[in-house]
Amino acid sequence: MNPISPDRFDAVLFDLDGVLTATAKVHAACWKRLFDDFLEERAKAIGEPLKPFDIDEDYKRYVDGKLRYEGVRSFLESRGIDLPEGTPDESPSNETVCGLGNRKDAMVHEVLEAEGVDVYEGSVRLVEHVRSRGIRTAVVSASKNCKVVLEAARISHLFDQVVDGEVAEQLRLPGKPQPDTFLTAAERIGVVPKRAVVVEDAISGVQAGRAGGFGLVIGVDRKGDPESLRQSGADIVVKDLSELV
Repeated sequence: MNPISPDRFDAVLFDLDGVLTATAKVHAACWKRLFDDFLEERAKAIGEPLKPFDIDEDYKRYVDGKLRYEGVRSFLESRGIDLPEGTPDESPSNETVCGLGNRKDAMVHEVLEAEGVDVYEGSVRLVEHVRSRGIRTAVVSASKNCKVVLEAARISHLFDQVVDGEVAEQLRLPGKPQPDTFLTAAERIGVVPKRAVVVEDAISGVQAGRAGGFGLVIGVDRKGDPESLRQSGADIVVKDLSELV
């Protein structure tokens, strides 16, 4: 039975990468390329052994679901590396937090332009299903490329609101696992958290949904680790959202 019914919920708030679109793997690959290049140069410069970025553990623990600069900051802190913050308009060639973040953003743009965007058909089916029942929908993403990705995937018309990295920066909202971006989306769409569902594939996103007091938190297990999503606060964990249609 579909747990998302109009008598219980008025809105569903979807993450983007890994939930609606298959872009999480693009981000993971770009993070690895960014940090491996940076760590290799640093290891050569200071004579330390190279410990590459782990695309499973490091990605999941430090950057997945977080705002770009927060992801850079979080991973560097895990390695005991302190870089200047820089500014959002920093050159991607600069070795600052913002410079590295902008370099990663440029990598993502290159891949998206070359390869396009794939959607998870089961997720689109669920979005269409809940909308057909009068339930509103929104996208909540840390990505500043969110609207570009939605347009490229041809699904932007399926959402009433988008709260992305651009909105978070404008409003100075902390990223996931803090619930502020989800709470902002709920406010903009006109629902209270208890009457809204959060759908996430990232641990930080599930934690944000739980911290925000949302009525239902659904974890999408794209990485073969359902227990981590449950332990982080997911009420339900599915492999694909078509299971809920």
